[in-house]
Amino acid sequence: MAMAPFPPPPLLASHAAVRAAASRVAASRRIRVAGEDCHHHPPQVAALRRGDWVKLICGASFEDAADVRNLSLVYTLAGVDCIDCAADASVVSAVNEGIDVAASIVPEVQRPWVMVSVNDDCRDLHFRKAEFDPEDCPPDCSKPCDKVCPADAISLKRVMVGGEHAQSDPICDKLEGGVIMERCYGCGRCLSVCPYDRIRAMPYVRDPATTAELLKRSDVDAIEIHTTGKGIDMFNTLWNSLGESINNVKLVAVSLPNAGASTIDFMNAIYTIMQSNLEGYNLWQLDGRPMSGDIGRGATRETVSFAVDLTSVPDRPLGFYQLAGGTNLYTVDCLKKAGLFKARTLPGTRTTEKVGSQEALIGGIAYGGYARKIVGRVLRKIPSELGRVCIEDHPGYLLEALQEALSLVGPVKGYSALET
Repeated sequence: MAMAPFPPPPLLASHAAVRAAASRVAASRRIRVAGEDCHHHPPQVAALRRGDWVKLICGASFEDAADVRNLSLVYTLAGVDCIDCAADASVVSAVNEGIDVAASIVPEVQRPWVMVSVNDDCRDLHFRKAEFDPEDCPPDCSKPCDKVCPADAISLKRVMVGGEHAQSDPICDKLEGGVIMERCYGCGRCLSVCPYDRIRAMPYVRDPATTAELLKRSDVDAIEIHTTGKGIDMFNTLWNSLGESINNVKLVAVSLPNAGASTIDFMNAIYTIMQSNLEGYNLWQLDGRPMSGDIGRGATRETVSFAVDLTSVPDRPLGFYQLAGGTNLYTVDCLKKAGLFKARTLPGTRTTEKVGSQEALIGGIAYGGYARKIVGRVLRKIPSELGRVCIEDHPGYLLEALQEALSLVGPVKGYSALET
C-alpha cells in the first residue's frame, strides 16, 4: 500500500530561490512539449521519444533511506523523468517521500516515475555487498578500503582492547566498525585494494514474491530487470515468477551488458518472452561499464560504444534504448560526437529500418554514481548532530544541490544550470 503524502515543509522565505529555479525547469518542460501530441503518451514516454529522458539511479543495492529521500527530492526538482531504486519497501517509500516534498515546494513539478530494480542472477555485480570482520584486520592497517569507497560505506576506527581510544601500541589495539550495509552498493573497489585479502563480496538475488507485492503499490511505476546475458532460462524463471504483477507497471526495463555478437540474439529471446504478457512500454538499458560514472571521462566511452553498435543493427528488438554504466557529465558530448544525441536517424542516413522520424534512436541517459556523488558532497556538508538530515530544512544547501543536479540534467533536457 502506498504511503500517505508527506506533509509539506514550511514555505520559508529562503526557499524562494529554490522555488524560482525549479519553476523555471517546469516552465522549460512545458515550452519543450508545446505542440507535441501528448494525449497518446505520458510525459515520461514523450521524453523517451524525444531523446531527453533522464533517470536517476539511486542504486539497486543502495538502501540508505535518508540519502535516497534527499537525492529523490533534489533530482525531482531538477526535472528527471524516473528514479530507480532498490526493490525494498522502505527505500521505495523514501523515494516517494522525497518526491512529495519536492512537489510541496514547487507544485508544478512533474512527478517522476518510480522504478524498482531486481536481478535474475546472483552473478550480477549490482546485487552484492562487501563484507569483512574488522577484528581480522591488523590494527595498523592503512585502511585503503575506507579511502576508495565512493559511498562512504566503510567505517573503521582504532580502539584499545580495553575499550579506550588507542595511543600507539598496536599490540593492544584493534579495529571496530566495518561495512555499513545499507550504504554499500556493490561497486567492488574495496575488494582489490585490501592488502590482506580480507574483504568478500556477498551476492544475492531479490525475492520475486516480495517484488511482485511491491509492483502492486500505486507509487511504483516501473521495474528494471538486470540480467547478465549468460542464460535465458534465469530471465524466463524470474519473468514467470512475477506473473501478472508485471501489468501493474507502466514500463519494464531490461538492463544488460555488452556481450558482443551474441547480444542481439539474447535481446530478441528476452523480447519474445516479454511479449507474451507485457502490456506496458519496454526499455533496454545499455550498461556499458557498471558503477563507474564517478571515476572520470573515460568511463562513459563503453556505454556510448555499446549504443553505436546496437543502433547500427537493423534487426534489434523494438523498444526504447537508454544509456547507463559509466555515464557522467561527459556522456552528452560523447553522444554528440557519435551522432546519436537526440538523433532520429543514423549518422549519414536519412531513415532507419526500425525507428521512424518521430522517435529518437537513444531515448535518454541514466545517471547513477556520478549523480549521487555531486549531490552527495553537498549532503555531507550539512550538520547531522540532530539526527536525520532533511535537505529542505537547509535551503542554502538545497539550492546548491539543485545547481549540481541541473549541471547534469540540464544538458540532456536543454536547459541551463542555475545562476546564483
